[in-house]
Amino acid sequence: MPGARVISVSRGQEADLEIGGRPARSAIDKRPAIGPVELGPLGLAGDTVADKENHGGLEQAVYVYAREDLDWWTEQLGRELRNGMFGENLTTAGIDVSAALIGETWRVGPTVLQVTSPRIPCNTFKSWMDEEHWVKRFAAAGRPGAYLRVLTPGPVAAGDALEVVGRPAVAVTVAESMQAYYGDDELMRRLLEVEGRGAKWDEIAAHVLSRA
Repeated sequence: MPGARVISVSRGQEADLEIGGRPARSAIDKRPAIGPVELGPLGLAGDTVADKENHGGLEQAVYVYAREDLDWWTEQLGRELRNGMFGENLTTAGIDVSAALIGETWRVGPTVLQVTSPRIPCNTFKSWMDEEHWVKRFAAAGRPGAYLRVLTPGPVAAGDALEVVGRPAVAVTVAESMQAYYGDDELMRRLLEVEGRGAKWDEIAAHVLSRA
């Protein structure tokens, strides 16, 4: 998309966070970095992941959220939301991230990334945001943002252009894939035909479709 760009690159360190009334650890508090940051197969240099079972890894190396969606949530919540507030590594402008296709590839600076899955809200996100009914509200809004895998590593920085360089033959948007996760059988079956989808989708699909 012409004019699409990264406006912030954020990373965070593991820290204490009370989750569900119990002490825990999380690295959801991402803060904008100054200058280029190396992006490798497992994410940004200097970034950490506390819950490695559910976050991070090759399929969720980087989380991307649109500044336009943060601004929408600012209006909904009546509070300012800085870049990185949702735990995103890359904050973008000029592209509808949740309308991107699963399997779509992007060029950001010298890196090449591939969209794998939506962000599914969890108790960590709920505790961090401290908003009533946050998981339900975030899911219902249809603005999940996207996880991506790194196909070509390299440095990324605020101001880098973001270019969509490839799209899969079968189209399922990031927002639609969230609906599939929550039980839309038709979308899930279509998602299983998408090249480049996250590896966990086959397991998720087996669970969702078994209830059909």
